[in-house]
Amino acid sequence: MEWVIPPPCSPPTAPTCPLEEASLNGSGIQQRRATGPTTWMSMMRRRTPVHELHVMVDEVYMLSVFEESVEYHSVLSLERLPDPQRTHVMWATSKDFGMSGLRFGTLYTENQDVATAVSSLCRYHGLSGLLQYQMAQLLRDRDWINQVYLPENRARLKAAHVYVSGELRALGIPFVSRGAGFFIWVDLRKECEEEALWVIMCASVKYNIRGPALIPRMKTKHRIYYITLFSIVLLGLIATGVFQFWPHSIESSSDWSVQKRSIRDVPVVRLPADSPVPERGDLSCRMHTCFDVYRCGFNPKNKIKVYIYSLKKYVDDAGVPVSSTISQEYNELLTAVSDSDYYTEDITRACLFIPSIDLLNQNALRVKETAQALAQLSRWDRGTNHLLFNMLPGGPPDYNTALDVPRDRALLAGGGFSTWTYRQGYDVSIPVYSPLSAEVELPEKGPGPRRYFLLSSQMALHPEYREELAALQARHGEAALVLDKCTNLSEGIPAARKRCHKHQVFDYPQVLQEATFCVVLRGARLGQAVLSDVLRAGCVPVIIADSYILPFSEVLDWKRASVAVPEEKMSDVYSILQSIPQRQIEEMQRQARWFWEAYFQSIKAIALATLQIINDRIYPYAAISYEDWNDPPSVKWGSVSNPLFLPLIPPQSQGFTAIVLTYDRVESLFRVITEVSKVPSLSKLLVVWNNQNKNPPEDSLWPKIRVPLKVVRTAENKLSNRFFPYDEIETEAVLAIDDDIIMLTSDELQFGYEVWREFPDRLVGYPGRLHLWDHEMNKWKYESEWTNEVSMVLTGAAFYHKYFNYLYTYKMPGDIKNWVDAHMNCEDIAMNFLVANVTGKAVIKVTPRKKFKCPECTAIDGLSLDQTHMVERSECINKFASVFGTMPLKVVEHRADPVLYKDDFPEKLKSFPNIGSL
Repeated sequence: MEWVIPPPCSPPTAPTCPLEEASLNGSGIQQRRATGPTTWMSMMRRRTPVHELHVMVDEVYMLSVFEESVEYHSVLSLERLPDPQRTHVMWATSKDFGMSGLRFGTLYTENQDVATAVSSLCRYHGLSGLLQYQMAQLLRDRDWINQVYLPENRARLKAAHVYVSGELRALGIPFVSRGAGFFIWVDLRKECEEEALWVIMCASVKYNIRGPALIPRMKTKHRIYYITLFSIVLLGLIATGVFQFWPHSIESSSDWSVQKRSIRDVPVVRLPADSPVPERGDLSCRMHTCFDVYRCGFNPKNKIKVYIYSLKKYVDDAGVPVSSTISQEYNELLTAVSDSDYYTEDITRACLFIPSIDLLNQNALRVKETAQALAQLSRWDRGTNHLLFNMLPGGPPDYNTALDVPRDRALLAGGGFSTWTYRQGYDVSIPVYSPLSAEVELPEKGPGPRRYFLLSSQMALHPEYREELAALQARHGEAALVLDKCTNLSEGIPAARKRCHKHQVFDYPQVLQEATFCVVLRGARLGQAVLSDVLRAGCVPVIIADSYILPFSEVLDWKRASVAVPEEKMSDVYSILQSIPQRQIEEMQRQARWFWEAYFQSIKAIALATLQIINDRIYPYAAISYEDWNDPPSVKWGSVSNPLFLPLIPPQSQGFTAIVLTYDRVESLFRVITEVSKVPSLSKLLVVWNNQNKNPPEDSLWPKIRVPLKVVRTAENKLSNRFFPYDEIETEAVLAIDDDIIMLTSDELQFGYEVWREFPDRLVGYPGRLHLWDHEMNKWKYESEWTNEVSMVLTGAAFYHKYFNYLYTYKMPGDIKNWVDAHMNCEDIAMNFLVANVTGKAVIKVTPRKKFKCPECTAIDGLSLDQTHMVERSECINKFASVFGTMPLKVVEHRADPVLYKDDFPEKLKSFPNIGSL
């Protein structure tokens, strides 16, 4: 039996308190549950040992103490519990945090039996991992709880208590005034028949309900008091709703139009010297602590709504403007936002607010007055949900890495964050815009080796950095070029557009296109505009700036486009860069250029990327993927979507179908059929007879095998016939094999099939080939020599999904299919292009074998022996790359072998013992 005892339970005329009375009556009390914000220590010390009760102390109101003179003492603050095995403490977020809907609570007990019993109930009342994570994040942030939430919560509780108690005093209703809790105990005995009322209130305590006869009829005069109490509660609820949901001010929501962008003819706001100044930026701010996501609400388009404050002219007491004008860059930024899908004219619908106060360059700001202007914004509310843009933070002599203007909780999109000032997951690191992006035409230059291996173009560098760079140039000669400011320019030539080395003058930023790697060093500020110029030139940036937070690093994978070198290893930078493979350098050059095109080339691109990052945080289920942020359009496979994440239809047969394309080599064909038929997973063998001038052999001459063998005669001699989606193919897996590939063993074929089962969207094959970029000819080249890399597997022996037969026959881009049939070459390369373009994935080469054809087949005149074969194969690659508009083939440096292939174990222990040698 559990007794819930409301404190206090000792009126002057009351009987013995239920605990003692129940004990005297012999009731089987097993547990006492104490609730309320008051402490029960004396009760536990005095009564618990005597009655051997289990005391369940519910401290659900422990943080609701709002009176400064009252201090709450938890049971757990005792040095030791009076009876640890019978004392249990509960707490939950339902009252102290107003989160009753989350059903989150804790139980502290030292009794193993109680813990075991409660644990068994958790199976039916468990919390999701997401909720557990969110609650852990909330409770871990003690600074916010102690410094923000609790003081505000206690202030509101106290204000509500003062209001309600004042009304009760005015009505002459006695009550118990306590400095804690969400409720007030009122004494209505004078208003009702005292004896009957007390019986009703204590009936549940005595566990003795005597029937409805004891319920008193309420007199007419008493109804007035209850009506009054109800009216007070109702008015309180209405007032709360009004203050919560009604706009705090009525503002003009007129569009942020061209007419309002001029600093002239705009409203003037005078800032008294004693105007409030926001707090400094709160470094502990995170999206779940300082950002009000509830303002964003549900949006069918999953787009936040952004409001731009109308332009105003702020002046101090002397009439001096806080800012004289709005920069062209900030004007472009606000225009980009107002023209985007994020913008809203209705301030009440806004999730994010952007001031029309230009903060891009701190050098142009009066710090204190600018902060006072921010505090004047109608929805400022300590900067909650406000976004500030700043590219040049700090000022002499220290040049801080974040905006010095006090901004409280506002989000900062900053151009020079360090790890010390960047609030991970809250602020957004943005690039420092380079004005040369709009002033200078710089045609794109393809990837590859360039005149200079390493180049430095920055001016006004620290002398120590300048000495290190000079030493690098002295060691490596013409491969490294260090430029500086020109001192001998003719009058009228802009110094920002020129760089010099000794007496040699170079055009800037054009000279950056002559270098493979370009140094980006920290200057007075961490963020440098030269990073944008370097990316535009397709030069791989070498970032030498410790603790610098790269632009948009929350979503951009900078390892794909840059090299970061610690400042202490600056002298070793040349050797570090030399260790990077040429193929990787070329990929980084392409990625660097694309980063500039997508996110750096204009103020509009910077603004929209910033808003997209914030949007992804608020609507994570609709966030842009890593691939969409980082993959250039050339590798965003849009021609056909990959359908193989789910089976298209259930296969009619398990295993694989072998398709052998043949013309006239009957003897080698029969040998291939005999060898392939030994593979355990073979389901059917299909021979595509491509010779219209000769009939296939008679049925009696064909090898006798254990699986069905079907011969299909084609109407025309085409290489594409091998990839036709024949109705006879009833399996998902297809093995394409030439009629002269007789050296593959059954173990090798079975292993290849099992690898394909793990990767059904890949081409899994045996003969590997590679494509290379020929820098002399400036075109792609086909390579068949043995190398460490592979980008294609020939379909003379390869597994693939039968769906690709359909794509090859009916969805092949351009005229590739006809081109292959006309040239009688490269159908295998075309299939490699198709699969890579659809899936974005590399091929898988299996087993080490590199020779596959029968020795006597070399004496037969075949396609591969033609003198022009290799030249045509290279032309095929260039032709297909032109049609696809990209190079989809992926280069890899691995192959798949059986686990015990090279191990010194008995052959009988190996699953695939007959794996051939090279």
